[in-house]
Amino acid sequence: MSVYELSLLTVIAPLAGAIIVGLFGRALTEAQAHGIAIIGVLVAFIASVFIFYEMYLTNFDPQIFDVYQWAVIGEFSLGIGFLIDSLTVIMMIVVTFVSLMVHIYTIGYMHGDPGYKRFFSYISLFTFAMLMLVMSNNFLQLFFGWEAVGLVSYLLIGFWYTRPSAVFANLKAFLVNRVGDFGFLLGIAAIAATTSSMDYEVIFNVAPHLGAEVLQISDDIQVPLLTFICLALFVGAMGKSAQVPLHVWLPDSMEGPTPISALIHAATMVTAGIFMVARMSPIFEYSETALMFVMFTGAATAFFMGLVAVVQDDIKKVVAYSTLSQLGYMTVALGASAYSLAIFHLYTHAFFKALLFLAAGSVIIAMHHEQNIRKMGGLWRRMPITYVTSLIGTLALIGFPAFSGFFSKESIIEAVHLSNVKGAQYVYWLVLSGVFITAFYSLRMFLLVFHGKPRMSDDEYSHVKETPYVVTLPLIALAICSVIAGYVMEPLIFGTYFDQSIFVLDSHPAIANLQAQFHGVWAFVSHGFVTKAFLLLVAGVVLAAICYLVVPRIPEVAARVLSIPYRVLVHKYGFDWLFIKGFARSGVGLGKGLAALGDRILIDGAMVNGTASLVRGIANQVRKVQTGYLYSYAFAMIVGLLALLTHFYLQS
Repeated sequence: MSVYELSLLTVIAPLAGAIIVGLFGRALTEAQAHGIAIIGVLVAFIASVFIFYEMYLTNFDPQIFDVYQWAVIGEFSLGIGFLIDSLTVIMMIVVTFVSLMVHIYTIGYMHGDPGYKRFFSYISLFTFAMLMLVMSNNFLQLFFGWEAVGLVSYLLIGFWYTRPSAVFANLKAFLVNRVGDFGFLLGIAAIAATTSSMDYEVIFNVAPHLGAEVLQISDDIQVPLLTFICLALFVGAMGKSAQVPLHVWLPDSMEGPTPISALIHAATMVTAGIFMVARMSPIFEYSETALMFVMFTGAATAFFMGLVAVVQDDIKKVVAYSTLSQLGYMTVALGASAYSLAIFHLYTHAFFKALLFLAAGSVIIAMHHEQNIRKMGGLWRRMPITYVTSLIGTLALIGFPAFSGFFSKESIIEAVHLSNVKGAQYVYWLVLSGVFITAFYSLRMFLLVFHGKPRMSDDEYSHVKETPYVVTLPLIALAICSVIAGYVMEPLIFGTYFDQSIFVLDSHPAIANLQAQFHGVWAFVSHGFVTKAFLLLVAGVVLAAICYLVVPRIPEVAARVLSIPYRVLVHKYGFDWLFIKGFARSGVGLGKGLAALGDRILIDGAMVNGTASLVRGIANQVRKVQTGYLYSYAFAMIVGLLALLTHFYLQS
């Protein structure tokens, strides 16, 4: 099969599975429903691997296919098509593989749930939407995939719609993403108005010539056009990839079932913004202001969201805030013009974060849906497979040398240090400090869950057991990937893999400077044991062990002594208060005020009812003339005649 046919098969297979299970689910058994959905995603994964092989044979030369033309407005053409290059292929493999693992895991996690078949339909549809996003060759299809993953995530976060908290969470996710999408749409509109095209190829070719153009905001205010476009597009990325301050939806999305938490937070929705900025590198490279803004936003997210993870007790929310922090690292890499490193961290993060979420789900199943890590402990004896795989995921997350997260995270820290984008040195210290924070909260969760004395009754502890193979097999597969995924660093970052899909100006030498210091994978690993990042990692691990194994009273004392910072972190810097009580309730209050003044007083009171009252008043007075007596009418005629005669006399 050709690359074009394989591309069609990749997107059609999960869509077909979603449609069949969604429409005919009532006639299917659970086994038939999950079988159809899994086959669809498996076919997509195999097709993606074959596409990778075909592209490898042609040295990853980009291939552009137009599937069909959707609309034509004058010379403006809107179509659906595919751009298959090295960036697309790596995203396709990551999305389909992680989705396949989640599909298999779901068999065990969702067994017996009333919405079992509906859930499989949703996650297959989610996979289709993400594939359409990453494979698009134009902004129309990108926006379709962008909105489709948002819509399906709304359905999945609120999957258990009988829970008020789930309904609140999916509405919150939907509304916050609409804020980001408004900026994204403005950026697309500015591109379309400027270039008269929606096709990437056309837009990337004219991007260098747009550097001198300005956008007139008002008579006194004008901004560089490319800066406006980049910032508007990045606002969309801030919503999808949960960057401060549009991050508030992601922790609440834990209300959805654990498999979708893994799918949203590991390889699909939250990485859409990272992918989009990397894809738009030919535009972002010409705006220093945009790159600086991207880098500082990522640094703030990486550092401050990592601190919030330290005080979380819900096992899924710890991993969720970890996702926010790691997305911050990816965004920092984008701002440092190290786009390939951002995608590399996206790639490694997909495996170990999906592993951690699914391992958390395995613990939740064994604990009969208890999620508070303070009510766990000592589970390593009862759940050896989950324990070992969680340990591997944790080591990858904290960036321990030789594990996948080490290669990507250490490279990002060094690339920022070597970057010449303004403010990079300040950002360097933030992301370096983040290593200590990540190590501390990761080991805190791991130790509270698996080590120490069981913080539950003996009866509850005796009933804890390892989860079924349909849960543990995906954990093992993802654990293997979490170990070996980083060893493709050399060809991926310092080879020619991304040469034809990512554009970097010579004036942004972060990757080139990093390559000059790179002496092979094993030298990189050995050097990883003597870096500042490793010392901070060890410090975080040791402090967590002291606080949660040796002297467990330390956290309680620290919370009392540092009560103000502790409350700030517990309340998540007040962002929820600002958005819910500040913006949302203020908006409701403003709406009620406008309704009272504008609707009831002005429109209903003055215009509608007021007009009626005026007509009624005039009619009440005029009707008094109609007395019904003949002499009244004769008198009125005489008065009128006299008035006319007087008028004619005066005129003559």
